Amino acid sequence: MMSAGEESGKTGLCFRARAVTRIYNSGAAAVHALRGVDLDLPDGELVVVLGASGSGKSTFLNILGGLDTPTSGEVLFRGEDISRADQRQLTEYRRRHVGFVFQFYNLMPSLTARENVALVTEIAEAPLSPEEALAMVGLENRLDHFPAQLSGGEQQRVAIARAVAKQPSVLLCDEPTGALDSATGVRVLEALKTVNDSLGATTLLITHNAAIAAIADRVVIFADGRVREVRENADKRLPGEISW
Repeated sequence: MMSAGEESGKTGLCFRARAVTRIYNSGAAAVHALRGVDLDLPDGELVVVLGASGSGKSTFLNILGGLDTPTSGEVLFRGEDISRADQRQLTEYRRRHVGFVFQFYNLMPSLTARENVALVTEIAEAPLSPEEALAMVGLENRLDHFPAQLSGGEQQRVAIARAVAKQPSVLLCDEPTGALDSATGVRVLEALKTVNDSLGATTLLITHNAAIAAIADRVVIFADGRVREVRENADKRLPGEISW
């Protein structure tokens, strides 16, 4: 995989996907999760990905993150083909470039917020300190609290801090507000926007909630394993200006 210096400025695109398919199983049991996805995603944008359950959006996110590989087609990350990378190369790609945030926080209950974030900073090349990462998501006063002492929204913000502490090029978020009420979800979205603005990480946020599309630079809508619509957001709003 190319170095951080070599990768930047090559195409202006973070991801370029062409004719991407993903088929699980075979024969009568075959499931066509993706059916020929074409998509360009510029560097540094905040992208909201919408679609019903089973539309293919999580499968596509997993391929962009190097957690899965396409059955056919091509995915380029800043000009480099990750769709044909082997497992060692994908591990390196994930470690160096990708941060993940999921609906469930997956924090270590026996570790404080600071210690949960430190798990990542100990293996990253040029990480933020745990204190810097937690301050970025508004938790500078909760460093030494354990997950059980934090609200759901605070735990999700710790998970975001953990993902961004290694200063990833890409931040992939799968339903990060799915388990949260509206007010708490807005605070999580504010944290994600701060990270996107501060680090310039290309940020993809999968959600079932169409209201969240208002904060995006670009909105991508999946249906039946295909990209049904891509639109740039001409009336972008701040997280605090939306509700659901």
